Amino acid sequence: MVFPPIEPPATPWHLDDAQPDPGDDLVAAGADLEPGTLLAAYRLGLFPMGLGHHGTGAIGWWSPDPRGVLPAGALKVRRSLRKAIDRFDVRVDTAFDEVVAHCADPSREGRWITDDIAAAYRRLHDLGWAHSVEAWQDGVLVGGLYGVSIGGLFAGESMFHTVRDASKVALVGLVERFHRDGDPRRLVDVQWATEHLGRLGAQEWSRETYLARLAEALNAPQVDLSA
Repeated sequence: MVFPPIEPPATPWHLDDAQPDPGDDLVAAGADLEPGTLLAAYRLGLFPMGLGHHGTGAIGWWSPDPRGVLPAGALKVRRSLRKAIDRFDVRVDTAFDEVVAHCADPSREGRWITDDIAAAYRRLHDLGWAHSVEAWQDGVLVGGLYGVSIGGLFAGESMFHTVRDASKVALVGLVERFHRDGDPRRLVDVQWATEHLGRLGAQEWSRETYLARLAEALNAPQVDLSA
């Protein structure tokens, strides 16, 4: 793992020109998936997802309104999940490509991670910005998530599990590591607050609130998740 992460060349695209309407999740389309472009997008509250079938086609840049977030102190760990944690070994960045491959499994409903997306996040991983948090059981990878860490922002991209509770355990592992310094500016972005994530404490913020809190989060120190 590279720490601190390496800043890539700046993007030539003017992503901040996009002016979304309230309630519209799709903000813009086009540009590229170079590391500088991706980092600029996250710093503006955007993330990429292709507009075609299973994520193919032109790149769409998304900013959900409302936005799903896990701010500091919001995580809810029920007693049953707390007991389940002991059955797993949580690791960071030991199987990044495998986690992305599981998340991109062609058999998954609603899949959107293409080869180009996987390669783009591998480049971010090599620079120290993208990370995987993994749940292992008996030496086998059984769950995990990946995302991008910038200052006090962790932008979650996707998660998977092959054993019950494994993805939840990975999320708990992420949140506990990411918030361990107690900095209230930190937030974990989950994009859309699903019912599943809501049970873990995810909140819905308006885009205006999210962007204001994002500006604060980006000023927080970078976290070494593997420490």
